[in-house]
Amino acid sequence: MSAFKAYDFRGVFGKDFTLEEIYRIGFYLPKLLNVNKVLIGRDMRTSSPAMFESLTAGITDAGADVYDMGLTTTPMVYYFTAKHGFDASVMITASHNPKEHNGLKVSRTNALPVGYDSGLGELEKMIQVTPQPSGAKGKVIPHDVKAEYIAFQKQFSYDISNLKIAMDCSNGMASILVRDLFGDAPTYLYDELDGTFPHHEANPLEIQNVRDLQALVVKEKADIGVIYDGDADRVMFVDEKGTFIPPDLMIAVLGLYFIQEKNVQGKVIQDIRTSKSVTEYINRLGREVYVWRVGRAYAAMKLREIDGAFGGEFAGHYYFRDFYYSDSAMMASQLILHVVSEMKKKGVSVSQLIAQIATYANSGEINFKIEKKKEAMEAMKQFFTAQEKPTQVMDFDGYRIEFPQWWFNVRPSNTEPYLRLLMEAATPEMLRQKLEEAREVLKPFIQETTVNSTCRCTWLLT
Repeated sequence: MSAFKAYDFRGVFGKDFTLEEIYRIGFYLPKLLNVNKVLIGRDMRTSSPAMFESLTAGITDAGADVYDMGLTTTPMVYYFTAKHGFDASVMITASHNPKEHNGLKVSRTNALPVGYDSGLGELEKMIQVTPQPSGAKGKVIPHDVKAEYIAFQKQFSYDISNLKIAMDCSNGMASILVRDLFGDAPTYLYDELDGTFPHHEANPLEIQNVRDLQALVVKEKADIGVIYDGDADRVMFVDEKGTFIPPDLMIAVLGLYFIQEKNVQGKVIQDIRTSKSVTEYINRLGREVYVWRVGRAYAAMKLREIDGAFGGEFAGHYYFRDFYYSDSAMMASQLILHVVSEMKKKGVSVSQLIAQIATYANSGEINFKIEKKKEAMEAMKQFFTAQEKPTQVMDFDGYRIEFPQWWFNVRPSNTEPYLRLLMEAATPEMLRQKLEEAREVLKPFIQETTVNSTCRCTWLLT
């Protein structure tokens, strides 16, 4: 299987790709994006130094200069791509994937993402040709911007001294920033850089990776728990009871800052999996919601296109106009903690705030192992639209089909033989019924079923 994916380049280091391929990517990247300088950052994974050397060798052999940011978060690369006027950048990371994995996140002018349809597909073809270096060799130039980045982020720092915070950095790149932004007040977990992830994998969407934070929140009687993924582009939260908060609901919490407090104009982006609770909450605050495709390659570009105020995804990415329309976990966590701090002053806990937002029963994302994904999606569409007239049909990322009291999204995995289903309904009873009907429709196609471990209502699936 190719390491070239829909949104980035990633896989198991030494198995799905080699250092020779990384060299070739470096060599052809300046030609692909028509640049003579490339900004590069990297995470703390054990394979990242070797990948940096191979990528840099390719870029400089092509005659372009490398601006080396050193160890950095992915959002830092996005920010300085735009801020410092780079037309090409690469972050070496596998984000939330296990320690054996690594990859490349490529951006172009204004930190716009380069996905398979916007350049990576062409790059995949280019690297089939053996590079022939000629002409002058490029230079490697140190580009230390941590202090400048912290100064930028501190614009979004508020007095949150009334909060007791537990914070899990997952041994990832958030560790290089958190104490500069939050000080020593939070109780920190795993804030030392370690690319072997000795305590848990750096994927907060898998509930087993959140267990330590949940226990710490309860033990310390914290108001909220915060957890970052490996490259610190995603952040998720645990309430004061130790309950994991579905990340899409935090889009609504950010609405309290941008809309209610700051009166920022513009639409709010959410992905096709986002709860209808969020849409309705944002509408009550006086703003429209724009539903769009999953992934930064789509969300960041659409937010810029419509000049949206901010946006977010089911997976814990949050995008900001003031961050060059890109995602920043640090900015998101600072603003959300500010909202939580203000709510505490009013006597409202995190769980009470979330209860005001989440008004529907939600299944979470369920994965069915299905080879005939297109046929299965069509069967779902035909069955449910024949029963009831939909109020809206969205046909990107599979289907999101909405009815007066419930909706579902069914979409294919880009890389695996899985069909992903998410349902939401006005009552748990209705959700149970619709899930049972969906299972019957999909039964002829199913090879295996797995439940996303952060599923809100896993009891409905038993």
